[in-house]
Amino acid sequence: MKQTAKLFLVALVAGALTLGGYKYFVEPETTVAYTTQDETSFIPTSYTSNMATAMETDFTEAAEKTVHAVVHVKNTTMSRQPSNIMEYFNGGGQARPVVGSGSGVIISPTGYIVTNNHVIENASKLQVTLNDNRTYDAELIGTDPKTDIALIKLDSDEEFPYVPFGDSNNIKIGEWVLAVGNPFNLTSTVTAGIVSAKARDLNEFDRNPQSFIQTDAAVNRGNSGGALVNTRGELIGINTAITSETGSYVGYSFAVPSNNARKVVEDIMEFGGVQRGILGISTISTKLAQHQGIDITQGVYIANIEKGSGADKGGLKQGDIIKQIDGFKIAKFSDLVGYLGSKRPDDTVAVTVDRNGNSKTVPVTLIKLETFTIEDTGLEVRNANKAQLDAYGVANGVVVSDATIKDLTPLKGAVIVKVNDKNVTNIDDVKEIVNSGNFGDAVKLTFVDRNGQLNSYIFR
Repeated sequence: MKQTAKLFLVALVAGALTLGGYKYFVEPETTVAYTTQDETSFIPTSYTSNMATAMETDFTEAAEKTVHAVVHVKNTTMSRQPSNIMEYFNGGGQARPVVGSGSGVIISPTGYIVTNNHVIENASKLQVTLNDNRTYDAELIGTDPKTDIALIKLDSDEEFPYVPFGDSNNIKIGEWVLAVGNPFNLTSTVTAGIVSAKARDLNEFDRNPQSFIQTDAAVNRGNSGGALVNTRGELIGINTAITSETGSYVGYSFAVPSNNARKVVEDIMEFGGVQRGILGISTISTKLAQHQGIDITQGVYIANIEKGSGADKGGLKQGDIIKQIDGFKIAKFSDLVGYLGSKRPDDTVAVTVDRNGNSKTVPVTLIKLETFTIEDTGLEVRNANKAQLDAYGVANGVVVSDATIKDLTPLKGAVIVKVNDKNVTNIDDVKEIVNSGNFGDAVKLTFVDRNGQLNSYIFR
């Protein structure tokens, strides 16, 4: 019995040693982790998918397509700098060259370049340097100060790399973009960001409202006139401005939409100047409309319809709220300005309005906007159509479209029938009469106001 117990004990010890040796030397190590979940009031957030999407975006192809077509533009202007106090007060002094610089984008193989008007303004000489350091003289083809767009051309018969235009109407907030330019005279600099906002107006009180693409891609001095492109390497904007207390990039910048820039360039090439199409309406701001008790949060309120205009003929009415044009949402006035900025006179657009709570879509043919500012009067005039003349009971005249002097604001809409006692039928007549006078001469304007009264103003 004792012998049996000893054998059992030996077997038990041997089994334990065998099992322990297997566990230690043979069986692979297994680690078990335990997790605990703390209770929280926050919504669970996953960062993995967002980071993966961002990392999957490849900017190299877009950069390669763009960098060789973005150029450095050097602008030489002549400036008189007085050397003594007498020259300072008399406007004299020796003319000295002043050099400025910016960027430009080649938009055709024949060497046409779009840039900003402020980059080439008052240039006596233009030079363009490509990414491969080749330098060419360039000639100015035309400018449009209102959109800050200019067109220049390389003086060469060579073929050049260029950036194709994209459709800026189809860009989306949050879409990746690249800014390519020459900040601080550093050639071919590429920065990345996203579209932060669309149809951004930097100054809602400006007489010439703009509609910019806002981006957080870094843009600095020298980037002006450079390219804003999407990830396919298509031109969707011309980098134009930054808003900064220091004058340097602080997180956002602004670009003229490519559809607007393209339209300006094509107009300059075809007509020598920009052809602007308008609906023929006047508007008031959303805040003012709300203050007057009008129920509006988004859209453009029509305060008045110009007689004989496309809006009038198309059936738009005072009090309508524009919600869409050609299916594009119109949430604010800069949306309207931005979209119409890519259209021409005689183009027809589908305007969707909210009329007394009901949606209505009407076709409107845009009319041509031609204006002339009468120097020293603060009055801007435009051609009048027959319906406007009939409404005032006159056979000829031009309409006062704007008044920059506050005291003359009531003249907006009035019809000027004579300038310096000579009948006028269009703005060309006004230009000829005003320009035929001597500098400092008084200007006499005879007009009919909204009440049908004939009055005259003399401006000295």
